[in-house]
Amino acid sequence: MLTIRREEPEDAEAVARVHVHGWQAGYAGLMPEEVLARLNVAAWAQRRRDLGTADPEHPFTTLLAEVDGVLAGFTTFGPYRNDQDRGDLDPAHGEVVAMYVEPAHWGDGTARTLLAAARAGLRERGWVEYRLWVLAGNHRARRFYQRAGLSPDGERSTYRVPLAGGRPPVGLVELRYAGRLDD
Repeated sequence: MLTIRREEPEDAEAVARVHVHGWQAGYAGLMPEEVLARLNVAAWAQRRRDLGTADPEHPFTTLLAEVDGVLAGFTTFGPYRNDQDRGDLDPAHGEVVAMYVEPAHWGDGTARTLLAAARAGLRERGWVEYRLWVLAGNHRARRFYQRAGLSPDGERSTYRVPLAGGRPPVGLVELRYAGRLDD
């Protein structure tokens, strides 16, 4: 049984595990293998705690999808981040900042349910339009968002992936998708 609930502080490690697994499976072949191999669940969990994403006063909300009590995925949404900067928020648009699902749950409706919950949360906060960023090479995610009614709006960005050993970062192209919440 799939249920949706709000993130609690004690969920940080489970959310980080889904996030890491989602990166490792979803970005394989897109990001350098060395980057995916060094992802650390404990470090990502601590970053979640430091950001305070489970705090009800936080400007972003994280919802969890559980299947039979086990975390299967999550989504984070809130005001649009200008230049993807959490310190520069645009109250005119909503944004799905993150959505990751355990690879074992890809294609089972978990992502669709999470996106519907995020859209409902954005509507409740008064937005009629929302945006999200997706790696240009992530064709699976792009197809998913297009089926959900979003489309590229022409904005592009470069996501800089740091490499070890003082080497320059790898730049990956991201595309911004936009959609309406009143459809």
